[in-house]
Amino acid sequence: RLHWPETEMAKKFVLSPEKPLSPSHLYLEGWSPGVLKDLFGTSSYNVILQNEEDEHQSPIHSPYRRPKRTQCLVSTVSRHPGVTPVVLIRPREGYGDSSRSQIFTSCTKLGNNIAVLGNPIGLTPRPISRPKRISQASSSRFRLPLLARGSTARDGENAVKKLCILTAIKPSNVESEKTRFFKSDFTYNPQFQYSNPVSLQVLEKHSNASDRFLTQAVRIMELALQKYGSYEKFEQATGGNLLTKSRIWSHVKKYMEKEGCVGEIVVHLTDDLLSRASMTVVNGRPTLTINISTAREQWLEGMLRHEIGTHYFRGINNSQQPWSSGAGRKKLGLRPLNPTEEGLASIHSVLFRRDPTLWRAALLYYTVYQASRMSFSKLFHDLGRFVHDPNTRWDYCVRAKRGQTDTSQPGSTVGCFSKDQVYLDGILKILRHREKINFQLLTALGKVSYEDVERLKGLGVMEHVRIPHFLQDQSRYSEQLQKIMEVNQLTDEELRTLI
Repeated sequence: RLHWPETEMAKKFVLSPEKPLSPSHLYLEGWSPGVLKDLFGTSSYNVILQNEEDEHQSPIHSPYRRPKRTQCLVSTVSRHPGVTPVVLIRPREGYGDSSRSQIFTSCTKLGNNIAVLGNPIGLTPRPISRPKRISQASSSRFRLPLLARGSTARDGENAVKKLCILTAIKPSNVESEKTRFFKSDFTYNPQFQYSNPVSLQVLEKHSNASDRFLTQAVRIMELALQKYGSYEKFEQATGGNLLTKSRIWSHVKKYMEKEGCVGEIVVHLTDDLLSRASMTVVNGRPTLTINISTAREQWLEGMLRHEIGTHYFRGINNSQQPWSSGAGRKKLGLRPLNPTEEGLASIHSVLFRRDPTLWRAALLYYTVYQASRMSFSKLFHDLGRFVHDPNTRWDYCVRAKRGQTDTSQPGSTVGCFSKDQVYLDGILKILRHREKINFQLLTALGKVSYEDVERLKGLGVMEHVRIPHFLQDQSRYSEQLQKIMEVNQLTDEELRTLI
């Protein structure tokens, strides 16, 4: 069983304290650039590699600064063919944002065919091996190089290094504009600036707000307000208290042990994130970033099911499928992965909650639609109907207006960033067809739409697929989907009419 050593014991196993290791100096040996590219998308992967090159060329600007002290524990297991021991590292406070990163590791076998700890279809989870402490002298055999920068994917247009749109549309002056907005008594319309602005044509593709499920979104929120009185009371009653950093680490480690993915993902805590969490690639490693300002005790596992149990596992499974590349998807005529991807992940966020109200998906959907018709200031006041806290309202408004420079122009062609409607859209479509969808197969086949599952099941590679633990009991899973329907007062008749 993995456990953190006592403080006095930890001092005996520090690796080269004069030259401490940071997360930027570690990687999981055996992951190919192609796997990481397919897992999280070519554009995100390429820009990470480009940023890494820039860091090496200009080390003074690197976001990873060496810590004063780093607490490390080397773990190993009994001898198994092909198993590579890796390092368990838990940084101490002291090197900027990197101080909040943690790499949970165990023994993992990685190669051309992914064969790692997980829950394959129909099989029981493989037992987790006991780590043993080893001395500093024996640690010299570990090789921890960075992912080779020269191995960038070369598949036509995908080789072009470009910024992920979600990174490009994040305003660079959010804090200063927030201060100005609050000082104006919420009447000022922020003028956002961007370090790498995207073109108008790109923004227009993501500015088509829909009112298709607006009635359902409003009803979901009104039901919650009738029951709890306010969003803030709903948040406290269903989410519980905010977690400390140490308790977040503990919850994440326990979840990874349940999924058999200890050692595969770097975890980073921050308070500078518009979403509650995100799964990306940072310096060539799968990285889960968690927003500590929204990490509540009853909601955290749902977030982990969303990011790891859905996005990460479907990404891993996708990497071994014939459609793992853009060319493969095009050849087979696959539908877009969204809204299935985010809809499925959002369902897993509320799965097993005592009250699985789809509040967040509903509010995001509503906010985007209103943002297409209102200025920032008017949108902020309109959201007061559902949310009292001005900081929470600010965050939702920024999400809906990101990409814009002048947020006072509601009637422009880019009055909103419409991606946030995909969550409720995907949820309702999946619930509409829940009795026909094979959810284990939907996960095993990777990043595919539920509409493509039947025709792809005969083409899929099923060896070493990863199925999250909460999908093992399909009967219980179906019961939870029905509970989500009932709590949110959704009916099959209504969904058949809409979809």
